[in-house]
Amino acid sequence: MLGRVRSALSGVSPAVDLPPAPRTPDRGDLVALFVERVEDYRAVVTRCAPDDMGSVVAEVLGSATSVVPPGLGLDVAGSVVDDGLSAAELDRIDAVVTRARVGIAETGTIVLDHAPDQGRRAISLVPDLHVCIVDAAQVVADVPDAIALLDPVRPTTWISGPSATSDIELDRVEGVHGPRTLHVVLVVS
Repeated sequence: MLGRVRSALSGVSPAVDLPPAPRTPDRGDLVALFVERVEDYRAVVTRCAPDDMGSVVAEVLGSATSVVPPGLGLDVAGSVVDDGLSAAELDRIDAVVTRARVGIAETGTIVLDHAPDQGRRAISLVPDLHVCIVDAAQVVADVPDAIALLDPVRPTTWISGPSATSDIELDRVEGVHGPRTLHVVLVVS
């Protein structure tokens, strides 16, 4: 019997019978998909070189008052460094500037794990404008890839566009549960 099985399989090439392996997208494909999906959520994406990041953030902020986390690593002129500002104090601030832990191309989602360059959750939820700096190297293909990079004991905030909800008539309302505007500064080397 074993001889007949070997004989029957001798002319079969396993590679012909198997579907091709999924294509792993290159970095450019991932970044382009990330930008497309983030913009689908009505967020704004501005690409810049690392040396231009400070001037791009300043241009996005304009005259808005802003708060930054203590470990941002970028001098944002006129910004208040969060040292535990109260909700009322944060409510009087127009914008927040943070970095991200990871960006997900498939879903257009930004994940914060509230490390020192991202600050505590409250600063990313109360001001009306969130300027989030994402390095192109932080963009991964999908949610499983993102989860593999996250520490399960750290709190996370997953952001897919500006805060939005719909009322019973399905009228979209923005800014109910967080920033009304999301502006992603995508740093491309």
